[in-house]
Amino acid sequence: MAAQHGRTTAAGSKAGSKAEAVRRVVAPAVEAADLYLEDVVVTQAGAKSVVRVTVDLPEDALGSLDSDTLGDVARAISAALDADDVVPGAYTLETSTPGTSRPLTELRHFKRARGRLVTLRLRDGGTAEGRLTAVEPADGGPWLVLDDDTRLAVADVRKGKIEVELKRLDAPDETDTDAGDDPQDDTTGDARHEKG
Repeated sequence: MAAQHGRTTAAGSKAGSKAEAVRRVVAPAVEAADLYLEDVVVTQAGAKSVVRVTVDLPEDALGSLDSDTLGDVARAISAALDADDVVPGAYTLETSTPGTSRPLTELRHFKRARGRLVTLRLRDGGTAEGRLTAVEPADGGPWLVLDDDTRLAVADVRKGKIEVELKRLDAPDETDTDAGDDPQDDTTGDARHEKG
């Protein structure tokens, strides 16, 4: 599997270099789980460091990352950090998924949002709303296809956002035995580990 990585952010150059070091250490654990390393942020909170690692499913996957997989990769990331001691002293590790609050600004974000209700802000100042059904390759760049057959070039979209869908109160109660497979499931996981 080819390495897939998103961004690394940190306040200041010292923290930025620490975040890059953390990224290098945790990337193999994330790749071994067949996940995408979305973001690494390292901040200082008093005497402790806070290491935030955001992971996601590969861009062609539908649905949400289930909590069991998130827990497994959090343990693997923690073990990698402990083995390398890249974050000296006490630290808190937070491993999570991007959730619906992540702005849709990259092609991979749009691919991950397939099946979801989205609002798209267009470069010309307009908006488009609907369920994103496909991201199609085309000459001149990929297109987004909404459920009403609206087609928009990705290049014409400034940014988008996923609209949170709440279950209707009058909807029949169904037991979901595998929430990770449902593209409408919006569970954002967060696993924490304290060292020190």
